[in-house]
Amino acid sequence: MANAMTPDEHARIARAIRAAEKKTSGEIYCVVARASDDYFFAAAFMATIGMLVASLALAWAAHYWWVDISPTTFALAEIAAFASAMLVLWLLPDARIPLMPRGLRYRRAHDNALKQFLARNVHITSQRTGVLIFVSLTERYAEIVADAGINQKVQQDVWNGVVGDLIAKAQTGELADGFEQAVKTVGKLLAEHFPVTAQDRNELDDHVVEI
Repeated sequence: MANAMTPDEHARIARAIRAAEKKTSGEIYCVVARASDDYFFAAAFMATIGMLVASLALAWAAHYWWVDISPTTFALAEIAAFASAMLVLWLLPDARIPLMPRGLRYRRAHDNALKQFLARNVHITSQRTGVLIFVSLTERYAEIVADAGINQKVQQDVWNGVVGDLIAKAQTGELADGFEQAVKTVGKLLAEHFPVTAQDRNELDDHVVEI
């Protein structure tokens, strides 16, 4: 799959991270996920429930209108419908997303954000001041995961504002601009509470990762 951003956009974000970290002892890490789950089994479950409901409605309608359908024919039709639906979901991943409730999509993306926070070692900076800026494209979801050192000094509504601006940019196709703006804002917050010191060292890579 093609990257969500061009090499030039990656370079812009990397420069923004380096510039922000020159003024703070905190660390900023950026991750873009194309999707946080493949949703095949969840979509298959939803499709199966839908087909069962439809088959019950069809059976009731056939009984009401006195249409004679043999049990064998009805069962074979259900099997054919199920197999067709599974084939469509297997071959067309994009068809799975409309079947997913928004709450489920957001939970999967949130879980992925936490996993990336731990997997990228954002949680082991010396002053616990690591901040992950995370976007999951399929779910249209963004989140900032901040370690304890900075999170206890910044109110949640401030993080929500940064996320809102990032989502607004992503929705207009300006994902790189959104990341760049978010990095600058997070950098200012980190610099306010954790200014750079003479002993400061770069603990995390200064780039955006696409997964």
